[in-house]
Amino acid sequence: MLKEKLLEDLKNCMKEKKEIRKNAIQMVRAAILQVEKDNGITLEDEKIVDIIAKEVKKRKDSLQDYKKSGRQDIISQVEEEIQILSEYLPEQLTKEQLQPIIKQIIEELGASTMKDMGAVMKKAKEKIGAQADGKTINEVVKELLA
Repeated sequence: MLKEKLLEDLKNCMKEKKEIRKNAIQMVRAAILQVEKDNGITLEDEKIVDIIAKEVKKRKDSLQDYKKSGRQDIISQVEEEIQILSEYLPEQLTKEQLQPIIKQIIEELGASTMKDMGAVMKKAKEKIGAQADGKTINEVVKELLA
């Protein structure tokens, strides 16, 4: 189970004194525990992957701001955190790999215009999950509906 793997990796990087890796894993574990505590549930791997994907997205979004401010020390740390957390995500699909999946969804829904984008995006995110980020899915949907 993914939660056990995170705990094991956390222990290992504490022993090996890998500070950035330890901090990234601790932040994800804290986010998982918060969701579990708030909802009174134990999360399955699928939901844990969603949380990790959200954490990666947060870091990618903040990276743009750090690049604008020229904070190279923080930029390299955030990039390393993204790389570390991405190890726990399923392999990301490319735009080329997403196109046939999204074409099928468009056909299933009978979508033909940009007005149908919301429905297509919802179905695509359900089907694709954490194998692609919302931005990439959005770009492919726009290309196919335009």
